[in-house]
Amino acid sequence: MATMPCAEPSISPQRPLPRSTRKVTQMDKKSFLQAGHTPTLLAAFLYFDLAFMVWVILGPLGVGIARDLGLSHAEKGLMVATPVLAGALLRIVMGILVDRLSPKKAAIIGQIIVIAAMAYAWLAGVHSYGEVLVLGLFLGVAGASFAAALPLASRWYPAEHQGTAMGIAGAGNSGTALAALFAPGLAAAFGWTNVFGIVLIPLVIVLVVFCFMARDAPDAPPPKTLAEYLKVLKDKDAWWFMFFYSVTFGGFVGLASSLVIYFNTQYGLDPKMAGFFTAGCVFAGSLVRPIGGNVADRVGGVKSLTVMYIFAAIFLTIVSFGLPEAWMALVVFVCAMLALGMGNGAVFQLVPQRFKKEIGVMTGLVGMAGGVGGFYLASSLGYSKQMTGSYQAGFLIFAALAVLALIGLTGVKTRWRTTWGASHLTTARI
Repeated sequence: MATMPCAEPSISPQRPLPRSTRKVTQMDKKSFLQAGHTPTLLAAFLYFDLAFMVWVILGPLGVGIARDLGLSHAEKGLMVATPVLAGALLRIVMGILVDRLSPKKAAIIGQIIVIAAMAYAWLAGVHSYGEVLVLGLFLGVAGASFAAALPLASRWYPAEHQGTAMGIAGAGNSGTALAALFAPGLAAAFGWTNVFGIVLIPLVIVLVVFCFMARDAPDAPPPKTLAEYLKVLKDKDAWWFMFFYSVTFGGFVGLASSLVIYFNTQYGLDPKMAGFFTAGCVFAGSLVRPIGGNVADRVGGVKSLTVMYIFAAIFLTIVSFGLPEAWMALVVFVCAMLALGMGNGAVFQLVPQRFKKEIGVMTGLVGMAGGVGGFYLASSLGYSKQMTGSYQAGFLIFAALAVLALIGLTGVKTRWRTTWGASHLTTARI
């Protein structure tokens, strides 16, 4: 008698794996240190750190520049926001270079351009508001480093370690704290123009270290055509990630660029003390980015990001009312930066899972959106002070954007968890 062939059992993506299968899966997972390439991860962090230090350096130097060039509140806001916007737009270019060349080669090219621009500003000097804005455009290349550093690290790590790896590489945004910590004091001692020359020393050292330590992952995806780059924009999830990151990273870098001027104007702190206050805020937001990525790996990026948006909106609203003492504002800004920094890690725990094959261009697009958010916040604070005599409107509008992002995330989370999120099974949480 003929027997009917037995169909091979299948596991639905929406249904949990059997306990025995889950145990095998867990045993097969490599530890974080075994899974990737640690020297490359460290090199990506160092490159990102120094690039971000230079990217926002006009903010910590802004008090002296504004005094010598006679800038208004609005001009100060636009001065510190210009590198942020330039970096946002250039991240698209950097993302294309990453896919066409490699993350390592793209990073080296960008760093050489930044070093050349800083050397020219130091040797020739900056004598007008227009020249400051031109320098800001070149500093935007440093901001574009985001689109090279993160794919360089991401391509070495599997899905279950993406949040941690991207968090460590992304913690290079602590370079913004280095600028706030040291630039005002160096400017007071040597003049703000000479600071451009001083920072060339660590920039060159890190570039040499990067060339020897960094390695491109062996399984990099093939280069894409321009049509393929544009194709990703047809996916609505790409736009959601861009919006979510425009709030988390936009809030972080917008505050990092503006707080020295804010503390000087609002509370009369001298530039050096304002730099210390700003550095405290920025270090908080930077150092928790890996923690945010790790927490997202453990509980899911959506859940982590939801909590972060709530806290960010609350603290930005509180600080908008103009607290009576500078130390009170410092405490609230640190809390806001903690939320935004962890949110940055959570977003990039999700992006590589959804767009693994397009991680180069998506890092550029999402990073660009983050920079646009930072440009908006930094410039709006200046214009708010110029037009109303207060920074309140700028902070409140950005807090409202955090609420909108929370609403949007709530609307998409179910679809994400039942479609592309389900395909990861037990290897990664969303």
